[in-house]
Amino acid sequence: MVEKNESGEVWVYAETQDGELQELSIELCGKGRELADKLGVKIGAVLIGDGVEGVAPKLFERGIDNVYLVEDKQLGYFRSSPYCHVVVNLIKKYRPQIVLYGASNLGRDLAPRVASATQSGLTADCTNLDVSDITEKSGVVHKNLLLQIRPAFGGNIVATIVNYDKWPQMATVREGVFTLPKADPTRNGKIIRETYLNNDEKNETEKLLGLNAVEVIKREIQKRKVNLKNARVIVAGGAGVGSKENFELLFELANLFGGAVGASRAAVDSGFINAERQIGQTGSTVRPAIYIACGISGMVQHRVGMENSAKIIAINSDSAAPIFSIAHYGIVGDLKQVIPLMLKAFKERN
Repeated sequence: MVEKNESGEVWVYAETQDGELQELSIELCGKGRELADKLGVKIGAVLIGDGVEGVAPKLFERGIDNVYLVEDKQLGYFRSSPYCHVVVNLIKKYRPQIVLYGASNLGRDLAPRVASATQSGLTADCTNLDVSDITEKSGVVHKNLLLQIRPAFGGNIVATIVNYDKWPQMATVREGVFTLPKADPTRNGKIIRETYLNNDEKNETEKLLGLNAVEVIKREIQKRKVNLKNARVIVAGGAGVGSKENFELLFELANLFGGAVGASRAAVDSGFINAERQIGQTGSTVRPAIYIACGISGMVQHRVGMENSAKIIAINSDSAAPIFSIAHYGIVGDLKQVIPLMLKAFKERN
């Protein structure tokens, strides 16, 4: 367990891919900077890998003050045990009060291991974060608490989770919920170099901890075929679309706008479309300029993934559908009739 340190830094785990800083980590830099400013402390980034020092300036320009750099050939590819060993040692030495990870495949693997090793709390898949002091009814004041906000109970409520006792306070954060901070190329920071393992103890320690129990033989990366996050227009369908064939109308409408097609979980579970297009609590989080929701009821599980869209247009035959409560424009009607009319009107005007 790490002793509580109310003056400790806010840390972000800086995830890289082939030497490139991942966008999710850049999003965390912006939010971490905001939290650090509220607490009056510095913000640090943990940067692990082989030959990744060149990423440090990119972190500085996004608001990071200190980069904790650990480089070693053994750290060239992510492996759970070595990376966990590094992060835990850094936490024990420098005692940050908050550590944030992206809710990526890597973050969802690493963060729970670090939480277990440091006996800290961890909230997964947060959609918002804040800091505050909290006073109990007894008068006891808890300072600098991280408010970890996320959907709970199947998305039926949005819960705020706090950790009074076990520090550092840690959370994984979903992709796309925070905006990218503006880059300031004039900013500089400090690189703090740490070693992976001391040479004198390297072989013994690796054997003891099983750090090299897994060897990377071959690594292949498959790029995303669907890029919902960067789409300016998304036409999304729910169970109300009715069939895989009816989704062709949505693809036609999205193509006219140069947009992408998304879906609710209900549509995916019904087999109308594949899971990579899913938006919501268990899918992607998006904030396009225009979001057209077709046959989507608008339960909270879906809304948490798209409610920050600039303009929301809802098409639904049920006038009482919850989606209309957050829509800027609503059309009550059968999408199989409404969308063809939209397509015709658009083609006539262009």
